[in-house]
Amino acid sequence: MKIGIVLYPTFGGSGVVATELGKALALKGHQIHFITYSQPVRLGSFRENIYYHEVAVSDYPLFEYQPYETELASKMVDVVKYENLDLLHVHYAIPHASAAFMAQQILRTQGIDIPFITTLHGTDITLVGKDPSFEPVITFCINASNAVTAVSESLRKDTYAHFATDREIHVIPNFIQAKETLKPIDLEKRRHYAQDHERILCHISNFRKVKRVEDVVEIFRQVQERIPAKLILGGDGPERPLVERMAREMGICNKIIFTGKVRETGPILEIADLFLLPSETESFGLAALEAMAEGVPVVSSNTGGIPEVNRHGFSGYLSNVGDVDAMSKHAIHILSDDERLKAFREQALVQAHKFSLKEVLPIYESLYAQVINEMRVVV
Repeated sequence: MKIGIVLYPTFGGSGVVATELGKALALKGHQIHFITYSQPVRLGSFRENIYYHEVAVSDYPLFEYQPYETELASKMVDVVKYENLDLLHVHYAIPHASAAFMAQQILRTQGIDIPFITTLHGTDITLVGKDPSFEPVITFCINASNAVTAVSESLRKDTYAHFATDREIHVIPNFIQAKETLKPIDLEKRRHYAQDHERILCHISNFRKVKRVEDVVEIFRQVQERIPAKLILGGDGPERPLVERMAREMGICNKIIFTGKVRETGPILEIADLFLLPSETESFGLAALEAMAEGVPVVSSNTGGIPEVNRHGFSGYLSNVGDVDAMSKHAIHILSDDERLKAFREQALVQAHKFSLKEVLPIYESLYAQVINEMRVVV
């Protein structure tokens, strides 16, 4: 199949999943065309069956804001037409699904019929979608898509609750390439960040308010009072100044490492003992899954799709949003005993294997084939 993938090319979960999906499909012999405004951060170097088409956004003096959606639709038309694509798969509703619908209608006037699948990732439904100014467009895009997927059962339910649609929404979870077995930690690398008797906690995100990074710092403060520990904070964003100020006021700056934005999470996770994810909301919790794939147990909130990923008492623990005391106790429970930590590490990896790429990829391929065949029957 020749598939066009439209995505945000940034560090966010939707862009990461879309990129990794495209790379995996390419390895299976499908021809993948990424369409976006800059090269996806996880795309890497030149490789077989992968093509990148940049949407060049013009700066028209007539417009106060750049007309990205229009130029994206035009680029989709161009790529579909001249690369003979079979399908468009757009990740995130706005503006990708609306641009795909526009492109589909333009191509239809030229005798080309192409289906598009919309994957809902989270904030396009739970945050942007609740804004009355966006709701009619998102509702229309969901209903106009040839197929719709959501990354968790929680997100599927949210979509039905907030939008007037009776479209079937297929739940296809995010995926990971987990290690087969736990590997020994590289102690030499680990010693750059912590002494052998210290535990390493970590958190990786875009430091937006919804991630509650201040809770991460408070949890760590309570943990390090009982257990010698260091905290690695990977990422950057609007809440970083607040978090830095908190660390200074608490007097624990020397125990926290701020890495800034990271392209690959693996180097942090492979030396960590525990991952903290106290988010206000997560439609899936990809960061938690990435941690478990490295054998790192997770202490998290119980919101959204996280309970579908992090199994309470097995791969980690769940607590109510904002209950930093409970999260701290759970973290201390895991970290205070070497054998217990080892067991949680092994169980985290077992849980991650349920979301392996080899399990999820065929589901997408089957849906692609179904949608393409349905379009051909209609035509």
